[in-house]
Formats: sequence, C-alpha cells, structure tokens
Amino acid sequence: MSERDETTHFGFREIPQGEKADLVHGVFTRVASRYDVMNDLMSGGVHRIWKDAMMDWLAPRDGQRLLDVAGGTGDIAFRFLSRAPGASAVVLDMTESMLMEGRQRAEAAELSDRLDWVAGDAMALPFADASFDRYTIAFGIRNVTRIDAALKEAHRVLRPGGRLMVLEFSRMPNPALQWAYDRYSFNVIPAMGQAVAGDRDSYQYLVESIRRFPDQDRFAEMIGAAGFELVKYRNLSMGIAALHSGWKI
Repeated sequence: MSERDETTHFGFREIPQGEKADLVHGVFTRVASRYDVMNDLMSGGVHRIWKDAMMDWLAPRDGQRLLDVAGGTGDIAFRFLSRAPGASAVVLDMTESMLMEGRQRAEAAELSDRLDWVAGDAMALPFADASFDRYTIAFGIRNVTRIDAALKEAHRVLRPGGRLMVLEFSRMPNPALQWAYDRYSFNVIPAMGQAVAGDRDSYQYLVESIRRFPDQDRFAEMIGAAGFELVKYRNLSMGIAALHSGWKI
C-alpha cells in the first residue's frame, strides 16, 4: 500500500499520509511571524518554564552536539547553548520561514557561530549515523506524519550514549481538569489565533493535533519500540505537557 493510499490525521480530519507534510508546512508558514508571541499568550508564558525544565533534565555539557528538530525559531537550541558555551547545535525544521525567524534571533543573540540551520524532514534526517550527542524536539513530534519513523531516525543519528528528549502536550490524569482545559483550548485558542495572527484555522488544527497525540504511557512505549532504553517521563503542569527521555545504549 502506498503512502498516498494510507491515511493519517490532520487534526480531527483523516487524510492520505502523503498530504500531511504539505498541510503542516502551510500551517507553520502562516504562523511563523507570530509564533513566539502566540506561545506566550496561549500558555501565559508557562511554555518558558517547561522549556527550562527540559534543560534542567537534559543537563547540557560543553562539547556536546545537539540536534533540535522542529526547532524553527531556536528556543530550545538557544537554551542549550546558553547552558553549555562550549557546545554546538543544529536546528532542523521543515518550514523555511520558521528558520528565517530563528536565524534573525540567533544573529541578535550573537550565537550564529555555534548554530547551523537546516531545512529537512524529521522522518528522513539529512545526517550520517551517530552524528549527535543529544536530540530534542519540542511541540513538534505530534505534527510528524509517522511518529515511529521520526523516533527511529532520532535513534539512528544519535551516538551510543546519546539521549533523546521530547517536550509535548499530553493528558491530564484528572478528568475534571482535562475537561476544563479542553474547553479553554477549543474556545479560546482559535479565537486568539484569529485576533493576534489573523489565522483561526491554523490554531484550530494545533488544538486538535494535541488531542490526537498519544498519552504519556503510550508515547513512552513508542520511544522504547524505536530502540531507546531507560525511557522515562515527567508531567508538567499536572500533565498539560510532558517530558519524555530515552537513551541510546
């Protein structure tokens, strides 16, 4: 069966697998210029705390080489390099306009000499085996057409002893809190996207994509199935988001 015949989800819609990448590319092309502002507004700035928690657990060290996938505007790479001045990073994203925003931020922060920017696909990384010490992806893996393929690629490009860390929206274990959060997400975030970015549909998709993403335990199983060991996760903000960690042993 061809990719065109197999289906996947784009938000709550079922679509041919071969169409998803173009649709996701369109979403992030449209929101690129307002992406960071919207992250602050949607989360009340809490996404910054989550990303700092990611770095606390990742513990960057000098000499390490990071690959940050779906990292367009550079938030994770900048945090990594600020904690390890002797490290280097590559930011990969499928959307050139996101990378352009990131390059401008890197120039302003005088980090360009330690950062490379690459347009590419998480499911077919343009890097040799065992090229990186750390692989991160924040709020991006739920947009990948085949999550299992992206995780296998992460395992391939990591060196033995390398570490994967994923920050993604997840599930709250308390049903009442999850219900309240769902009401906020579906009623407020698309309207905010329309008011701030002039794009309701893209933010409607982003909310729907969160609900289609596997819960914490299922995603941990997927990471293990890709070859990673010592897989663990930590809930953030009562499970609104979660950090998953795995090692290539």
